[in-house]
Amino acid sequence: MKRNRTRIILLTVLTILLALVAGKWWYFRQERISFVRYDEFGIDIPVNYKIHGIDVSKFQKDINWHAVKQMQVDKIRISFAFIKATEGITRQDAAFRQNWERAGKAGLVRGAYHFFYSTRDPLKQAINFRNVVDLQPGDLPPVLDIETSNNQPAAVIRSTAKIWLEEMEKAYKVKPIIYTNIHFYETYLGSEFDDYPLWIAHYYQKERPASKRAWLFWQHSDIGRVNGIRTTVDFNVFRGDSADLAKLCLPAH
Repeated sequence: MKRNRTRIILLTVLTILLALVAGKWWYFRQERISFVRYDEFGIDIPVNYKIHGIDVSKFQKDINWHAVKQMQVDKIRISFAFIKATEGITRQDAAFRQNWERAGKAGLVRGAYHFFYSTRDPLKQAINFRNVVDLQPGDLPPVLDIETSNNQPAAVIRSTAKIWLEEMEKAYKVKPIIYTNIHFYETYLGSEFDDYPLWIAHYYQKERPASKRAWLFWQHSDIGRVNGIRTTVDFNVFRGDSADLAKLCLPAH
């Protein structure tokens, strides 16, 4: 009787251990990124994600947005585009209006971003963006591109960024997106900004961003190719499906 009981206990422990090992194996299998090389796009693409996009500025020159939208290889196609709008307190991207209008007409989900300087008045930077960008229902929230310290301390960077973000939230009634890299986020921003959707830049390494906090967009390459654009272009993925992307966008009034 005692031997049988010991055998049952051992079998139970073994079953639990096997279940734990199987669970961990499944978890890591699911988490592992699968890259596939697409010569048409000129890069390896993380195919675990369903929604792919690009980000552009005047440096991509004249873009044929219909060609961008129509390109599809296997299941990979461009669904969204972040477009540079403004920089600092006075600069506007020369190609923004054309890119914004044509990307929308082509049927892409659009987002506009502002390149931020912590050495410039954040209110004037917010005004610069608002004077240029007319976000509509179905557009992505405004994006704060913050990636340079300009030798400012973290406290100044946080306080000025917060002002711009709060102004955007007042104007558009949505939480703005923060674009940066892991080092900058952890060094200068940190937990004060964990409530904002994060778009993280992380390339040249074959794994997803090793960030302690959740991210929604991942800029995984800066040397992609797509029909309709003569230069290389940044490629991104969205962490979710088309319904999740739609929920993130500005709602109907």
